[in-house]
Amino acid sequence: MKKQHFLFIIVLYVVAVFYLTSTTPISPHEANIYYSSHDVVSTFMHWGEQLIDGFLGIRIFSIFFGFLSIALFYELSRRYFKERRYAYIATTLFMLLPGVLTATTLANVAIIVLPLILFFVLMYERHRFWSLPFVMLALFFIHEASIIFFVAVLAYGIVHKDKKLSIFSAAFLIAFVYLAKGIEIGGRPSGHFLEIFGLYASVFSPLLFFYFFYAMYRILLREKKTLLWYISFTALAFSLLLSIRQRVYITDFAPYVTIAIILMLDVFNHSVRVRLPEFQKRYKRAFYVVVSFLVLSVLIIIFHRMFFYIIKDPSQHFAYRIYKPYFLAKELKEKGIDCYNDARGREIDQLRYYHIDRCKNYRVIY
Repeated sequence: MKKQHFLFIIVLYVVAVFYLTSTTPISPHEANIYYSSHDVVSTFMHWGEQLIDGFLGIRIFSIFFGFLSIALFYELSRRYFKERRYAYIATTLFMLLPGVLTATTLANVAIIVLPLILFFVLMYERHRFWSLPFVMLALFFIHEASIIFFVAVLAYGIVHKDKKLSIFSAAFLIAFVYLAKGIEIGGRPSGHFLEIFGLYASVFSPLLFFYFFYAMYRILLREKKTLLWYISFTALAFSLLLSIRQRVYITDFAPYVTIAIILMLDVFNHSVRVRLPEFQKRYKRAFYVVVSFLVLSVLIIIFHRMFFYIIKDPSQHFAYRIYKPYFLAKELKEKGIDCYNDARGREIDQLRYYHIDRCKNYRVIY
């Protein structure tokens, strides 16, 4: 990939992100965070709203962290690939991941965690150890699921005999146990194992996820295991094991697996180089097919709103839970109605964002 092509894609990506953040109504998860949480995501949402009105305001910090993640990912890619064109390709694949695009356009904790992980790995690769404890401390307080990260770093430190890394990661793991923080583990075998594959397919796009799974397995058996691999593989293994007994929240694991794009491209390049030119063609064709599906997934996300006017039953739309309160609030305001009593769950908070509250004569019957 040439530099001018990469820059052109960046421009299109920026336009798409601002379009999505400005036009997509508040999601149930965002509304719940906005009104019911006091964490760092909620704080950024309220700060952003003070700077800019509307949907863009509550998501402006997500956009910032999303673009920061892309910049850090590019810098990290430069350390893994000698040729700059491969860094361009890896970064393009990374920012086109449906999981990265949606995390950038909707306020969530994953897009804050992602640049911290990338910065940690980048600083470690540059041998700037002094900054690593501060990143670990930030992850410890921001993301309860970062216990995955500390387990991965501890495993890497032990295997590669890095005493400082082992000591710090072990200390944070002990703190997790002492404070009873981290991912809740419980339940009984309940059939969520197949569900996690669907969630990962939505983060990577289906074909790219299968290659991610293959790349992780291949590196496990025969390739060099870097810190990137330990982080991504640990997150994958944890999510698969937990899905046997309980429902898994993909936002807990997505920041740790998406960084594996660098490893996936490196495995692909190695597979192509060791083969004769006549046998390289099928690999390149497969690459184009995978990228085509990835681009298709991105286009569906960007132009998802138009599907409401195409499908007969809007409730079948994947973003129906986001748009239903928005359309309802719009309809109520057109009729001069400013209250509504039939909302349930997080839909109440979504309507509240559009200034549609409970009616004053509403009483809860127990």
